[in-house]
Amino acid sequence: MKKTFKDKLNNPKMLILPGVYDALSALLAQQTGFEGVYLSGASISYTRLGRSDVGLVSVSEVANTLEMICDRVDIPVMVDADNGYGNALNVQRTVRQFERAGASAIQLEDQSYPKRCGHLNGKILIKTSEMVGKINAALDARKSEETLIVARTDAISVEGLSEAIERAQRYCDAGADIIFVEAPSSIDDMSLIVESLAPRVPLLANMVEGGQTPLLTADKLKKIGYKLVIFPGGLVRAQTYLTQRYLAQLLRDGSTINMLDKMVDFQKLNEIIGTEELLTLGARYDTLKGDE
Repeated sequence: MKKTFKDKLNNPKMLILPGVYDALSALLAQQTGFEGVYLSGASISYTRLGRSDVGLVSVSEVANTLEMICDRVDIPVMVDADNGYGNALNVQRTVRQFERAGASAIQLEDQSYPKRCGHLNGKILIKTSEMVGKINAALDARKSEETLIVARTDAISVEGLSEAIERAQRYCDAGADIIFVEAPSSIDDMSLIVESLAPRVPLLANMVEGGQTPLLTADKLKKIGYKLVIFPGGLVRAQTYLTQRYLAQLLRDGSTINMLDKMVDFQKLNEIIGTEELLTLGARYDTLKGDE
């Protein structure tokens, strides 16, 4: 039976969740030793659409990606559900769909349309009362209390820190399992968030390379008082950096001969993805000779 984030939140250890965008990236995270992953809506937009995180990814595209990841890995998956793709009824449908696909935690935010990355300017918020209704709808829709509801507020850049904390407290009152106050701009602001909320609910920090929040280590975040940290787009940024260099060298050399030390070869990739085990499993179901 797969472990859930609810199990892991009872552990004093800081939970580090790398952002993933497909089954292979999730598998590599599991093999590396991570205890969970974060399915980033931004990373899906970057990789599947080649576009920015401005609300272009649909609920079905996220659900399809989530289902393939959960079919491949055993560690729990937190999924970015944006603003639930509509009103409270849409939130309920989203929660049911994502829970069926295997999500262990579902993140909802208080943005309106057009929604965008939490570290971009120009966000529009819904009313606090509407977000509280969405949280209540999500809690009513989930089949299991093991499926956690993460409430995110983007209010800092729109209304200010104190208003963001007030919103987060309301979301906590509504029953959210984890609180995510997006894009604090200083360690002092992060400490104030923790001081105001951490005694009541686990807090999630978001580390975006080049974003508005100071880039801190998991150990530092734990000392401040956070329980979880996500690195939603880090893998895509690393992959983009390496892919640009691979393609430039391939174009220049007309071969991959000079890059073999920077690649896994055919055999190693098959080892990573379990080709031999899969073929062995398939052989168990082959029709025996003479049975036809």
